[in-house]
Formats: sequence, C-alpha cells, structure tokens
Amino acid sequence: MTFLLELNEIDKIVKKLKEKLEVLDFNCVVILRGDLASGKTTFVKNFVKSLDVDELVTSPTFSLQSIYSENIFHYDVYNKTLEEFISLGLLEEFEKEGVHFVEWGDEKLEEILNSYGFNIIVLNIEKRDNKRLYTINE
Repeated sequence: MTFLLELNEIDKIVKKLKEKLEVLDFNCVVILRGDLASGKTTFVKNFVKSLDVDELVTSPTFSLQSIYSENIFHYDVYNKTLEEFISLGLLEEFEKEGVHFVEWGDEKLEEILNSYGFNIIVLNIEKRDNKRLYTINE
C-alpha cells in the first residue's frame, strides 16, 4: 500500500496505519525506514497527536527509548547495532502491550521479531521533493 503525500497530508497515512493497528488491538511493532530527515519522527509525533496524547515527542536517538501514554513505545536504533539493542534488553520491551515504533529497524530485526511471532508492520518513507512516498508492508 503506497501513498504519495505532501507533508501537510500526513494525517492520511496516520489514519491508515491506525486502521491496521485496530485489527491488531494496537499490539504491534512498526518498523520505520527512511533516510535521514525523511520524517520518521514526524510520523510518530503525528500518530501520538492523533490519539489526543499531549506529550512532547522527540527522536530517542540518544536515549534509545521513549514512552508516551504508557503504551506507545518509540525506539531509535541508528547508533546501535542489533546485537547492542538486544544486549540492552530492549527486545523484551516488545512483549509489553502497545504500539512499538522502531526507527532504523533493519531486515535482521524484522526477521528476529517474525521468528518470535510479533505482529510487524514496516513503513518505508522516501523523500520526494516536498512530498513523501509512504509504503506500508505487512
């Protein structure tokens, strides 16, 4: 499923993802992939805002994990290898009920999560001038 949207239309892709998450009772790992400044954190900000959660959403690049409203988890593995991520015990975090957004999650992480039976959605974000191409893979 692909959407080419201007930045002010991000609510359309947020709505589509929420529809998919409702089917999964909002228990899912959403892997966010895209180049630097493609809009991964912006997507999470808009998702949190769409749930009427009034919390500051920032990239957890240095903290590795942020939690919003007790059941929205946000990770950034840009500065960590998959082995470091696992050794820090963050894989166990995915067992908590909620939506888990992982920025920079690669195919190896996706394979591991699949092998453990987690629900996974991959959202690819590609910059296209003043628009973004969003592709949802399940």
